[in-house]
Amino acid sequence: MSFSDADLIARAISLGDQNAFGELVRRYQSPVRAFLTRMARGDSHLADDMAQQAFVKAWQKLSGFRGDARFSTWLFGIAYNEFRMEARRNKELALEEVADVPMEPMLESSVRSSNLRMDLTEAMKLLNSAERAAVVLCCQNGLTHEEAAQVLECPLGTVKTNVLRGKEKLRKRLMLEYQNYESA
Repeated sequence: MSFSDADLIARAISLGDQNAFGELVRRYQSPVRAFLTRMARGDSHLADDMAQQAFVKAWQKLSGFRGDARFSTWLFGIAYNEFRMEARRNKELALEEVADVPMEPMLESSVRSSNLRMDLTEAMKLLNSAERAAVVLCCQNGLTHEEAAQVLECPLGTVKTNVLRGKEKLRKRLMLEYQNYESA
């Protein structure tokens, strides 16, 4: 028998059932880690640390979960806050917050010499963090625009704009890579 998130949360809060919370962790650790890995521009070790902190905070604050949104939305909000705190400490992540990476085509010689094709993971690194967060939450994790706005603590229109801009940048960049690959 599989318990719903609400059942597990109720058991964790009312009984202090760490096994119930452990089941929630098992359900959501992969999506949270994947989200944070994308936000950390592929640094899986940093993402693991942030995810662990997010789950610790979720356990500590579980009694404050009101159920106004899905548990996953609330959890992604905690994870995103962990990323923002890390970005304040980590200058590389913080610099990325204010500057868009230029979307200029890669030189063909560098593509040929390294013989590497840019894939979606690499293309995602070219988005600014607001675009990356919106795209990953909505397109990879299936959150609605409204839920993503709640997680990111920003207006709904901003999330929609960031998703559109991010997807367009990805489309353009991946098309360039495909064209470079085809001509090589």
